[in-house]
Amino acid sequence: MMVLLGIAIIVAGFLLRFHPLLVILASAIVTGLAAGLDPLAILAAFGKAFNDARYVSIIWIVLPVVGLLEANGLQERARGLIAKMRGATVGRFLTFYLILRQMLAAVGLTSVAGHPQTVRPLVAPIAEAAAERQAGDLDDAEREEIKAWAAATDNIGLFFGEDIFLAIGSILLIKGLLEQYGISLEPLQLSVWAIPTAIAALLIHGFRLWRLDRRLTRRRAEGQP
Repeated sequence: MMVLLGIAIIVAGFLLRFHPLLVILASAIVTGLAAGLDPLAILAAFGKAFNDARYVSIIWIVLPVVGLLEANGLQERARGLIAKMRGATVGRFLTFYLILRQMLAAVGLTSVAGHPQTVRPLVAPIAEAAAERQAGDLDDAEREEIKAWAAATDNIGLFFGEDIFLAIGSILLIKGLLEQYGISLEPLQLSVWAIPTAIAALLIHGFRLWRLDRRLTRRRAEGQP
């Protein structure tokens, strides 16, 4: 029962608002010692876990790269690009991004786009520039709303697109759950039935983006003398 001390440390650490990484580290060390492992074995377990899940460290590469790109005018260039496009609107641009996000997720490329590497440095600034072109100057609340639309579009595209991919975790989870009730289905069958849902999500969110375009255009028209 001593190995359960690690759980108590996690609960106490989170209640006291200590740093989560330090809490998990302390819990793992205490659990290992309580299980009779020597310090070198615990260190080896940490190394193996990090090596098996080393893709987690990619974020430490993505974030500095995004920061360097933004510091060198990435957002300004994105705004300049959208300003040169005739007929570009927030709704049209985000609809295009929604389709792209769904298609990439449908073939398993869920990490190609995302909030830190795509929405924050590119999609949101371009959407803001398009909104300014449609409605004129935006206040802080309106800018935050446009950013929210960009983030929501990414979420919807990923969520309803990834289920089309055969080897995604959700498909395998559904297959395993149905097998417990004696229903045998192949992953391909589940993926095929995810396609109508993805199309419905595209149409519904596309309609919402169309309404956003109309609202911004109407606001500009009402602001003119």
